[in-house]
Amino acid sequence: MTESHTVQATTTPTPLHVIVLAAGEGTRMKSHALPKVLHGFAGRTLLGHVVAALEPLAADATLVVVGHRRGEVSDHLAEIAPASIPVVQEEQLGTGHAVALALDYLPATGNGTVLVLPGDAPLIRTETLTALLQRHQASGAAVTLLTSNAPDPTGYGRVLRVGGTADAVARVVEHADATDAERAITEVSALVYAFDETLLRDAVAKLSNDNAQGEHYLPDVVRILVTAGQPAIAVLAPASETAGVNDRVQLAAAHRVYNDRLVEMHMRNGVSIVDPATAWFDVGVKLAADVTIEPNVQLKGVTSVGRGSVIGPDVTLTDTSVGQGTTLDRVVARSSVIGNDVTAGPFAYLRPDTVLRDGVHIGTYVELKNSEVGVGSKVPHLTYVGDATIGEQSNIGAATVFVNYDGVHKHRSVIGNHARTGADNMFVAPVTVGDGAYTAAGSVITEDVPAGAMAVGRARQRNIAGWVLRRRAGTKAADAALAAGAREDDTAAAQSDPTTSSPGSEGRG
Repeated sequence: MTESHTVQATTTPTPLHVIVLAAGEGTRMKSHALPKVLHGFAGRTLLGHVVAALEPLAADATLVVVGHRRGEVSDHLAEIAPASIPVVQEEQLGTGHAVALALDYLPATGNGTVLVLPGDAPLIRTETLTALLQRHQASGAAVTLLTSNAPDPTGYGRVLRVGGTADAVARVVEHADATDAERAITEVSALVYAFDETLLRDAVAKLSNDNAQGEHYLPDVVRILVTAGQPAIAVLAPASETAGVNDRVQLAAAHRVYNDRLVEMHMRNGVSIVDPATAWFDVGVKLAADVTIEPNVQLKGVTSVGRGSVIGPDVTLTDTSVGQGTTLDRVVARSSVIGNDVTAGPFAYLRPDTVLRDGVHIGTYVELKNSEVGVGSKVPHLTYVGDATIGEQSNIGAATVFVNYDGVHKHRSVIGNHARTGADNMFVAPVTVGDGAYTAAGSVITEDVPAGAMAVGRARQRNIAGWVLRRRAGTKAADAALAAGAREDDTAAAQSDPTTSSPGSEGRG
């Protein structure tokens, strides 16, 4: 028996280089705090969204042209895409000039593809860029443009087809240079191009700034190539995907579109979202199947929620992990860990480094910070827990305060397992309450409580008989006291009344 071998033909992949245009000032953002491409939403900057869409393409090199506040943009690139290469455009002389600068950083390959796109197009998808590159390589065109039919094309470059309706592209004309007839065209360039590298180098060298803005326009490369007999074609994409962000209105609109994508993705993965219009997610959020999201929920950062949990209404979680079967109602949590089968809220605030173990209950108006609550323990209401460790199956009484700050340093309190603390307690840290211990209501605990002990830290109560009849005679309180059988005590009782010892003291409480 002979063994047959099939030899598959191998091809060398075409080198891919990417140029991202991120040098513009973005004056319409009217921002003193950030350069335009560092504005963003859903946990990423505008530039970050573009870089994320490019990452699966595995380009041989990615160059990012920076200019306005380039130090901040370059530092951000070092965080999100350390392999990318910043290219400085000292003067913003146009998109064509920016590409020419970037090309100087690339070795000439002779057969490569150069993908050019703007750094302020956060809605672009990897799938769309892949389709553009595949169409470009299959067609043999000198340039393949990504275009859209815009409802309002104002400000965008218009795409002029050969003969008006053919698939081939004749040129792109900028809005400022277009005639009235050309401005009536709704097909616009998205400033996303796949170029033959060699032809791009030749064409960029021929660009002129003889136009309304005195800049070297990258879209003019299309006209130069077509005039030289090189084919240019277009790939159509939805306008919602190719829209750029130039001001705060467009930023909010892009966020809405992107959030709708995330909401749809989670719902198709088995998450129930009661009101999709009021559910807002960052891109790093992970939701398991059978999670329910009630109205008015914001999940930010690297938040994750386990199967069967109910989040909302009115919940904001940032960088927080939530286990399975947990219910959060009107909770704000930051950098916290919440276990399985936890209930929290309404109106609970979990500050950073809070850890709630399985089965914990956190009630109304409870704030926790840098604290751990053990399995099955309860902090039902009106309590501040700061810098504390609470053991398992313990109960913290209402209106308790963990007094953790001495004005200079923070100190820690420890409550043991199966402890019961009374209402209106103050635990003055550092202090430890042992396993199975109790503390009396109204106590200020300043010393350690041994296991199994009852701690009482309050003054002894005194009742001053007849005080109302003597000091508030004629009031409704006095009338009620008389009706209930109260009477003024003898002279000795009155003399023991501290309120009579200092004339004129009434009303100085």
